[in-house]
Amino acid sequence: MADSIRPESRSPTPSPQLGRRQRESIDNALQQGPRKKPSHQDPLISHGRHFGRSIHALCRVHAVINNGLVIEADLLDGASEELLSFDKRFELTLFRQILKLTPNMQDKIYDSSDEELVHIADLLQKGASGARADDTRSLKGAILDWIGPKGEGLNPPLSRHIKTDRGFQHECTGALLCPTGMDWNDPEAKAKLKSAETLVRGDEWPIFIYQGYKYDPDNPWSGAFRSFILVNAFKHIFTSPSSFEKENKATRSGNARIHGMMTVTHASIAYVATQVRFALSSSSTFSRTDSVTDSDRFYNTVLRTFHDPDEVEEVNPLLHWWNRQVFPGYEEQAYRSANPNTALARIKARRAALKLAEIANT
Repeated sequence: MADSIRPESRSPTPSPQLGRRQRESIDNALQQGPRKKPSHQDPLISHGRHFGRSIHALCRVHAVINNGLVIEADLLDGASEELLSFDKRFELTLFRQILKLTPNMQDKIYDSSDEELVHIADLLQKGASGARADDTRSLKGAILDWIGPKGEGLNPPLSRHIKTDRGFQHECTGALLCPTGMDWNDPEAKAKLKSAETLVRGDEWPIFIYQGYKYDPDNPWSGAFRSFILVNAFKHIFTSPSSFEKENKATRSGNARIHGMMTVTHASIAYVATQVRFALSSSSTFSRTDSVTDSDRFYNTVLRTFHDPDEVEEVNPLLHWWNRQVFPGYEEQAYRSANPNTALARIKARRAALKLAEIANT
């Protein structure tokens, strides 16, 4: 029988090397390979990304750590925290928030040498800078989906990748960036903004931060930082790029969930507003020293206003409003009182009563 098989149809005798490869292939097929290449990134970089987005985006981390250590030492020597200047108290707040980034961060910073402190600060700074660059790149195109008439394109259209036609050169972005103290519908004012004869400082806040893009000079807090575009951008950065849609299509955890962020922070709102302002502008590169966008001044004036003790009656309701917009379930967790008649509440109450009775009888 075997002799009747044609020579060309016989299976070739495998070489030892080929047989080894076949066995390795079978072994690999029976094992689940890694879904992605393992990351060797230092965890402090990831914490730095969260720090930049939600605590402070534009500070010099090494200076904050050094100054924080000095202030804490002064307090241990008897200095009064109440007598610190606004800037010193703010630096101390940032330093203490750095200490809470990881469970062992406080020990790590207090036990580190000068060289080790520089290394820690560099990693956190690298994370903050990387997150800012990623968000700037991501919002460049996404912002265009939120600023035009619903269901219609912009006229003239804007490129999702090139920003030279944005800013005051385009009717839509120019109207949104127009400072509240100016009227975009005034031809003279518009011409001066377009020609850069009028330069806008960072402390001249734009109309886009206001709900409905309407500003009331007699009540400047009315609708401030409650605009549709800010909420969309916050969700894009912190929850997921699709979470502002009615049907969330996200397939992975957003930045807020990754870092256990359950509520907004003053800095996270200021960060989003700064990113939106830059995305609408014609500047191509985010820089703290850019005198055209003046992003550093804008971010810091917003953040300082949020932290101003005199503005707490306006800021606290604003934070509550934001939490209801971007964190589902916040209302229930923060404001819904516990029902004492639920099964769980009665189980706990019964157990507490039994423990009290047991103690009383001993």
